[in-house]
Amino acid sequence: MAKTILIKPLITEKAELLSEKGNKYSFVVSKDANKIEIRKAVEGMYQVTVESVNTMIMPAKEKNRTTRAGILRGRKSAFKKAVITLSEGEEIDFFGDI
Repeated sequence: MAKTILIKPLITEKAELLSEKGNKYSFVVSKDANKIEIRKAVEGMYQVTVESVNTMIMPAKEKNRTTRAGILRGRKSAFKKAVITLSEGEEIDFFGDI
């Protein structure tokens, strides 16, 4: 069984600014994936040339939400994030033809 390396792309304001200015794209990746596996997965899925891969583990966070019934407490789990730098002139179009 093949291991899933790329879980989903991160679409946030900060990630959008990175992709516009520095040709960098952010992904949520498997916690046990290394940089070489991430590079191969991105190059295989999007047919682009990856220059560098930076990874970071984002910590879990406690979240509170106030509702009519009271305060709901929850937890956002930790995840591993990879920031991919592509070669000059290449880009990834996440939205395609919407």
